[in-house]
Amino acid sequence: MVDVILLERVEKLGQMGQVVKVRPGYARNYLLPQKKALRATKENLAYFEKQRAQLEAQNLSRRTDAEHVAKKLDGVAVVIVRQAGESGQLYGSVTARDVAEAVTQAGFTVGRSQVVLEKAIKTLGLYKQRVVLHPEVAVTITVNVAQSLEEAEMQARGVDPIRLAQEAAAREAAAAAEAAAASRAPPEEAAQH
Repeated sequence: MVDVILLERVEKLGQMGQVVKVRPGYARNYLLPQKKALRATKENLAYFEKQRAQLEAQNLSRRTDAEHVAKKLDGVAVVIVRQAGESGQLYGSVTARDVAEAVTQAGFTVGRSQVVLEKAIKTLGLYKQRVVLHPEVAVTITVNVAQSLEEAEMQARGVDPIRLAQEAAAREAAAAAEAAAASRAPPEEAAQH
């Protein structure tokens, strides 16, 4: 384990200024290159204390900007059109990059690293996704994955287009079976009368 000083709040790790123990790979590959932390040496601790007021002011400024964007972005719904099978299973998946591009097309600049996707989206439907604009500011958006814009509108109204298609197919199959049975039935009925 390695001791690092956090230069900003890191989710599930700690607040700015805290000295925390992390695995060496996490520090070396993520925290240090992203400038989210410094190694906890005497020199770095002294540097951090000297720069603390400036770092807190920068953090406050970035957080204020993020909160301003969050008010506009919170609750936004984006549509992503993808090909899918009859069961609603996508050919491929929707990733954080796809969500970030859709949000950017909606008029907000969001990077793929800001979109929190627990796992890739692999079926049609509506999904609530978190977008982290700042370590202390996150919003929820709705991602509408559909095969067409018309289906997206139906899903947004609460109608499941896949279920409708399956019900229509079931009704057609039942009607075809009924018609086939009816075409065989008249000779038997004539013989009974």
